Amino acid sequence: MPNSPTAKKLDLAVRYLWQQLIHHMNFRSKSSPPLELFKLQQIHSLLVVSGFSRHSSFLTRLLLHCLSLHSFPCAYAFSIFNQIRHPDVFTYNVLIRGFNFDPNNAISFYVKMRREGVFPNKHTFPFLLKSKTQMPFQIFSQAIRFGFGSDHFVRNSLVAALANCGLMENARQAFDETADKDVVAYTALMDGYIRNSFAFQALDLFLEMRVLGVGVDEVAVVSALCAIGMSGCIWLGRWIHGFYVESGRVVRDVYVDSALVDMYCKCSSCDEALRVLQEMPYRNLVSWSALLAGYVQSNRFNHALLLFQEMLVKKVEPNEAILASVLTACAHLGALDQGRWVHKYIRGRKLEINSVLGTSLIDMYAKCGCIKEAFAVFENTLVKDVYPWTALIFGLAMNGDARSSLNLFSKMLSSGVQPNEVTFIAVLSACSHADLVDEGKRLFASMDDVYGIQPTVDHYGCMVDLFGRAGHLGEAVKLIEAMRMEPNASIWGALFGACMIHKDFELGRIVGNHLITLQPYHSGRYALLANLYLKCRSWEAAANVRKKMNEVGVEKIPGCSWIETNGVIHEFVAFDKSDVAADCVYSILDNLTAHIEQLPFVLEASLLEL
Repeated sequence: MPNSPTAKKLDLAVRYLWQQLIHHMNFRSKSSPPLELFKLQQIHSLLVVSGFSRHSSFLTRLLLHCLSLHSFPCAYAFSIFNQIRHPDVFTYNVLIRGFNFDPNNAISFYVKMRREGVFPNKHTFPFLLKSKTQMPFQIFSQAIRFGFGSDHFVRNSLVAALANCGLMENARQAFDETADKDVVAYTALMDGYIRNSFAFQALDLFLEMRVLGVGVDEVAVVSALCAIGMSGCIWLGRWIHGFYVESGRVVRDVYVDSALVDMYCKCSSCDEALRVLQEMPYRNLVSWSALLAGYVQSNRFNHALLLFQEMLVKKVEPNEAILASVLTACAHLGALDQGRWVHKYIRGRKLEINSVLGTSLIDMYAKCGCIKEAFAVFENTLVKDVYPWTALIFGLAMNGDARSSLNLFSKMLSSGVQPNEVTFIAVLSACSHADLVDEGKRLFASMDDVYGIQPTVDHYGCMVDLFGRAGHLGEAVKLIEAMRMEPNASIWGALFGACMIHKDFELGRIVGNHLITLQPYHSGRYALLANLYLKCRSWEAAANVRKKMNEVGVEKIPGCSWIETNGVIHEFVAFDKSDVAADCVYSILDNLTAHIEQLPFVLEASLLEL
């Protein structure tokens, strides 16, 4: 009954809800949340009941909003599309854009569109090229066929698509053939270089923009800062910070500030990163996470924990990346109480123990000597990929249970999980601690032969340590001479340690002098070589090493250690008297030293160095 009260109420309800949808779609800002799914379904059901679903424009707008949801139900989106009787190019573009995370579906929609006789427009091909497709050439050939080969947006999207496929030479060629390059074209190629680890090429592009007078926006600045973080060119980062950001030449938003924090941290300048963070009017999780990760990478673990506490005080809820960084800091400090608190926090928030959190928790418990708790976390980890397996294998080896470590490695292989580079560092370390020379040699050979993993300098270091501990110094030297890359200080340091253990002072003298050549400003290298001369009673040679150290101007870095008591981490630095209780501490230390001197044994200076 068209004039019945029920029909009128239904019509009013449809109009009201439809006006809500139209208003939300036309006037919502980027930051405003989309309508909830249940509201869309309400509108959809009223459209069907009232007969408005016959109008394609209504359903297309409904489809557009459904696809804008963060995690839309694909089946529901398909059901809306299938109700549209004669979809036009706008409808197909909406569908292709909505499925840009699924290239197979996006391309199938394009094929269906052509079969239905609907012609693409200039927006169709950028949406297809942005769908993470592995078919950029085929899509571009279609664009050329329909006369859009020289369209600005199509060519920029082609550059990005080729870069996503790792085809950087083709991406560069497409970029060079683009007329009237704007900031979008430059940024597309820059992002491609960054994704494929060509940081300096990305920076060359950024400087080219500056020389050619291409307008730089905040997106280009963020890309440049990312490349600087990879390359370590902090001077260029400081220039961009001052010239573009501080001067107001680009909009200073949370993304630019977060990129600055991340750049300074990756360039080992956490103090500058902290200043940027403190100046930010609004801080997002990316900026907090970048600084916290920077502290951890710079071995400033105490600062990382203090920053985490500041986050919690300010009611900032950490994500899994932040929690993983905090657990890494706890692991290095041996801060078991704080690590357990983080674990309790994760359980309280009902967060899933995925591979990232599981690996971090296992590593923390293992480094704090709590293997049983590490095993318990491993059992509760939802996805047991190579990372939690490797963390537990490392943990067992670190805690002196090499046999169990190797048994767990065998169990990992039996479960179908393939090892990675870090896994082999773990098992080779286990072999080294257990003097399993033959097993270590077998595993080292299997890296390339069985698993196709090229040994890195760290793997060679493990093998040198294995041979050295077992007293096979000749084999260690032969391995170093046969290395595919230049041996670094860690390799020579492992060999020097073996020379000290097995009293091969002649080889140790050669290796020790080479270490000083490699690291002339490393105080520890001079101290160890002087120690070797003292051990073989070469007093004059030891004095010459100390003299050379003074001539070069090398200062010995004071030793530092941490201890956790009642959940509080205390830092101790050698000869530090800044603490209010310093006099009391040194008085007790003097009494202990006097007591030790009365004991019937003499502690060698060389052992103190070790």
